[in-house]
Amino acid sequence: MSGARVDRIARRAGVNKQLLFYYFHSKRGLYQATITACIGELERTLSLLPHATQSGVAVLPRLKQLMEGMYAFFEAHRPLVELLTQASTPEFRAFGPAIDRLVILLAEGQGMGEVRDDIDPNLAAAQALVLMLAYVSMEPLIVLSAAPLGVDGYSLSERWMSAAIRLVVEGVATR
Repeated sequence: MSGARVDRIARRAGVNKQLLFYYFHSKRGLYQATITACIGELERTLSLLPHATQSGVAVLPRLKQLMEGMYAFFEAHRPLVELLTQASTPEFRAFGPAIDRLVILLAEGQGMGEVRDDIDPNLAAAQALVLMLAYVSMEPLIVLSAAPLGVDGYSLSERWMSAAIRLVVEGVATR
Protein backbone atom coordinates (compact mmCIF):
# COMPACT_ATOMS: atom_id res chain seq x y z
CA MET A 1 0.00 0.00 0.00
CA SER A 2 2.84 2.39 0.75
CA GLY A 3 3.94 2.47 -2.90
CA ALA A 4 0.47 3.10 -4.30
CA ARG A 5 -0.45 6.62 -5.35
CA VAL A 6 -4.12 7.54 -5.43
CA ASP A 7 -3.65 9.85 -8.45
CA ARG A 8 -2.12 6.97 -10.46
CA ILE A 9 -4.93 4.64 -9.38
CA ALA A 10 -7.56 7.22 -10.37
CA ARG A 11 -5.88 7.80 -13.72
CA ARG A 12 -5.77 4.04 -14.50
CA ALA A 13 -9.39 3.64 -13.38
CA GLY A 14 -10.46 6.58 -15.54
CA VAL A 15 -11.96 8.53 -12.63
CA ASN A 16 -10.88 11.59 -10.75
CA LYS A 17 -9.09 11.36 -7.45
CA GLN A 18 -11.84 13.15 -5.55
CA LEU A 19 -14.33 10.48 -6.60
CA LEU A 20 -12.13 7.79 -5.06
CA PHE A 21 -11.93 9.75 -1.84
CA TYR A 22 -15.68 10.31 -1.90
CA TYR A 23 -16.41 6.58 -2.05
CA PHE A 24 -13.48 5.20 -0.05
CA HIS A 25 -12.61 8.19 2.21
CA SER A 26 -8.87 7.44 2.18
CA LYS A 27 -6.17 5.45 0.53
CA ARG A 28 -6.54 2.93 3.38
CA GLY A 29 -10.29 2.66 2.62
CA LEU A 30 -9.56 2.01 -1.05
CA TYR A 31 -7.00 -0.61 -0.04
CA GLN A 32 -9.48 -2.33 2.29
CA ALA A 33 -12.15 -2.34 -0.43
CA THR A 34 -9.66 -3.91 -2.84
CA ILE A 35 -8.73 -6.59 -0.29
CA THR A 36 -12.43 -7.29 0.33
CA ALA A 37 -13.06 -7.64 -3.40
CA CYS A 38 -10.09 -10.01 -3.75
CA ILE A 39 -11.31 -12.13 -0.86
CA GLY A 40 -14.76 -12.26 -2.45
CA GLU A 41 -13.32 -13.41 -5.75
CA LEU A 42 -11.26 -16.10 -4.04
CA GLU A 43 -14.31 -17.25 -2.06
CA ARG A 44 -16.49 -17.47 -5.20
CA THR A 45 -13.85 -19.53 -6.97
CA LEU A 46 -13.35 -21.85 -4.01
CA SER A 47 -17.08 -22.43 -3.74
CA LEU A 48 -17.11 -23.73 -7.32
CA LEU A 49 -14.29 -26.23 -6.83
CA PRO A 50 -15.26 -29.89 -6.40
CA HIS A 51 -14.32 -30.75 -2.86
CA ALA A 52 -17.19 -30.39 -0.47
CA THR A 53 -19.39 -33.05 0.98
CA GLN A 54 -19.38 -35.75 -1.65
CA SER A 55 -20.28 -38.72 0.47
CA GLY A 56 -18.83 -41.98 -0.71
CA VAL A 57 -16.10 -40.25 -2.74
CA ALA A 58 -12.52 -40.77 -1.64
CA VAL A 59 -10.90 -37.78 0.05
CA LEU A 60 -7.44 -37.86 -1.55
CA PRO A 61 -8.69 -37.35 -5.14
CA ARG A 62 -10.85 -34.45 -3.89
CA LEU A 63 -7.84 -33.00 -2.07
CA LYS A 64 -5.86 -33.19 -5.30
CA GLN A 65 -8.70 -31.53 -7.26
CA LEU A 66 -9.07 -28.77 -4.67
CA MET A 67 -5.35 -28.03 -4.71
CA GLU A 68 -5.27 -28.03 -8.53
CA GLY A 69 -8.17 -25.58 -8.58
CA MET A 70 -6.57 -23.32 -6.00
CA TYR A 71 -3.24 -23.35 -7.80
CA ALA A 72 -4.92 -22.54 -11.12
CA PHE A 73 -6.74 -19.65 -9.48
CA PHE A 74 -3.55 -18.29 -7.91
CA GLU A 75 -1.69 -18.61 -11.23
CA ALA A 76 -4.46 -16.74 -13.05
CA HIS A 77 -4.68 -14.03 -10.37
CA ARG A 78 -1.06 -13.16 -9.65
CA PRO A 79 -1.78 -9.53 -8.66
CA LEU A 80 -4.28 -10.78 -6.07
CA VAL A 81 -1.69 -13.21 -4.67
CA GLU A 82 0.91 -10.46 -4.57
CA LEU A 83 -1.49 -8.09 -2.84
CA LEU A 84 -2.64 -10.61 -0.26
CA THR A 85 0.79 -12.08 0.50
CA GLN A 86 2.23 -8.63 1.06
CA ALA A 87 -0.71 -7.55 3.19
CA SER A 88 -0.55 -7.07 6.90
CA THR A 89 -1.77 -9.78 9.26
CA PRO A 90 -5.53 -9.04 9.17
CA GLU A 91 -5.57 -9.04 5.37
CA PHE A 92 -3.47 -12.21 5.21
CA ARG A 93 -6.40 -13.93 6.92
CA ALA A 94 -7.98 -13.72 3.48
CA PHE A 95 -6.46 -17.14 2.85
CA GLY A 96 -8.35 -18.54 5.85
CA PRO A 97 -11.21 -19.95 3.76
CA ALA A 98 -8.74 -21.74 1.47
CA ILE A 99 -6.97 -23.24 4.48
CA ASP A 100 -10.32 -24.16 6.06
CA ARG A 101 -11.35 -26.13 2.98
CA LEU A 102 -8.10 -28.07 3.07
CA VAL A 103 -8.41 -28.66 6.83
CA ILE A 104 -11.93 -30.04 6.42
CA LEU A 105 -10.81 -32.49 3.74
CA LEU A 106 -7.78 -33.60 5.74
CA ALA A 107 -9.87 -34.14 8.88
CA GLU A 108 -12.50 -36.00 6.85
CA GLY A 109 -9.71 -38.12 5.40
CA GLN A 110 -8.51 -38.96 8.89
CA GLY A 111 -12.03 -40.03 9.81
CA MET A 112 -12.19 -42.25 6.73
CA GLY A 113 -8.73 -43.72 7.33
CA GLU A 114 -7.24 -42.15 4.18
CA VAL A 115 -5.13 -39.52 5.94
CA ARG A 116 -2.55 -40.36 8.59
CA ASP A 117 -3.69 -39.69 12.15
CA ASP A 118 -0.34 -38.14 13.10
CA ILE A 119 -0.95 -35.26 10.65
CA ASP A 120 -2.18 -31.97 12.08
CA PRO A 121 -4.80 -30.90 9.49
CA ASN A 122 -4.33 -27.19 10.28
CA LEU A 123 -0.57 -27.28 9.87
CA ALA A 124 -0.68 -29.49 6.76
CA ALA A 125 -3.29 -27.21 5.16
CA ALA A 126 -1.23 -24.09 5.82
CA GLN A 127 1.89 -25.80 4.45
CA ALA A 128 0.02 -26.89 1.32
CA LEU A 129 -1.15 -23.33 0.74
CA VAL A 130 2.37 -21.98 1.25
CA LEU A 131 3.71 -24.41 -1.38
CA MET A 132 1.23 -23.02 -3.91
CA LEU A 133 1.63 -19.36 -3.00
CA ALA A 134 5.42 -19.52 -2.79
CA TYR A 135 5.80 -20.52 -6.40
CA VAL A 136 3.28 -17.98 -7.69
CA SER A 137 4.88 -15.22 -5.60
CA MET A 138 8.47 -16.13 -6.39
CA GLU A 139 8.16 -17.45 -9.93
CA PRO A 140 10.37 -14.78 -11.57
CA LEU A 141 13.23 -15.66 -9.23
CA ILE A 142 12.65 -19.41 -9.59
CA VAL A 143 12.45 -19.20 -13.40
CA LEU A 144 15.65 -17.13 -13.54
CA SER A 145 17.49 -19.71 -11.47
CA ALA A 146 16.13 -22.55 -13.66
CA ALA A 147 16.85 -20.84 -17.00
CA PRO A 148 20.46 -22.09 -17.18
CA LEU A 149 19.02 -25.60 -16.87
CA GLY A 150 16.97 -25.04 -20.02
CA VAL A 151 13.61 -25.10 -18.23
CA ASP A 152 11.00 -22.65 -19.47
CA GLY A 153 8.57 -20.94 -17.09
CA TYR A 154 5.46 -22.79 -18.24
CA SER A 155 6.88 -26.27 -17.86
CA LEU A 156 8.45 -25.31 -14.54
CA SER A 157 5.09 -24.04 -13.28
CA GLU A 158 3.36 -27.26 -14.31
CA ARG A 159 6.09 -29.36 -12.73
CA TRP A 160 5.98 -27.31 -9.54
CA MET A 161 2.20 -27.66 -9.25
CA SER A 162 2.32 -31.38 -9.89
CA ALA A 163 5.18 -31.97 -7.47
CA ALA A 164 3.69 -29.78 -4.73
CA ILE A 165 0.32 -31.51 -4.93
CA ARG A 166 1.91 -34.96 -5.05
CA LEU A 167 4.09 -34.04 -2.04
CA VAL A 168 1.04 -33.06 0.00
CA VAL A 169 -1.30 -35.86 -1.09
CA GLU A 170 1.29 -38.63 -0.78
CA GLY A 171 2.67 -37.11 2.41
CA VAL A 172 -0.66 -37.25 4.22
CA ALA A 173 -1.89 -40.56 2.79
CA THR A 174 -2.05 -43.62 5.01
CA ARG A 175 -0.94 -45.98 2.24
